[in-house]
Amino acid sequence: MKPLIVVPSLLCALLLVTPGASSLDLGVIGPTYEISEPHLLQMIEQRLRDKERSGELKRLEEQARERGIATVKNPPPVAGLHATETARTFYFDPSFRLDRNILGPRGELLFAAGTRKNPLEVVSLSRHLLFFDGRDPRQVGRARQLIAFYQGRVKPILVGGSYLDLMQSWRMPVYFDQQGLLTRRFGITQVPALVSQEGLRLRIDELEIAP
Repeated sequence: MKPLIVVPSLLCALLLVTPGASSLDLGVIGPTYEISEPHLLQMIEQRLRDKERSGELKRLEEQARERGIATVKNPPPVAGLHATETARTFYFDPSFRLDRNILGPRGELLFAAGTRKNPLEVVSLSRHLLFFDGRDPRQVGRARQLIAFYQGRVKPILVGGSYLDLMQSWRMPVYFDQQGLLTRRFGITQVPALVSQEGLRLRIDELEIAP
């Protein structure tokens, strides 16, 4: 019988997988080097210190603050809207269908899934909603007329312009349709637009303005 010959590499593998095998110091294989790359966090911290010493960090902070203030004063205008060219009137039904059961405080069933409900059955629209572009003097003037006509029972909602400036000028709350959530929901494409309640529907009038 020929003797079993195990090459060094195979011996290492056997020692690694043999149960109960003790650790083996194989020594250093090849040259070793210190890690020369700087630590990422240390590098970021150093850059921040450099920017702070040069004054660039303060300048960047001031620019960010100014951009934030400008965004608050003048939110991005709602896209897809334009001044009314042809007046139109249409209706919006706010009804929705429940996708799950609505239970009471004691677990009793109030409304079953699939039930169609209209919020206007519970809460009425107490004020007219008036959407207009504050950058257009014609629309601002028409809004003032409508607010006076309805004796203040109007909630002015901008789709463009500075609501803060208008609020200071009019001395009354002025709102902004952030990201066009309401105008898209109602299907409004022209402004000024007046939303009023008629029964269990909302009437939407896209109003003409003087040229």
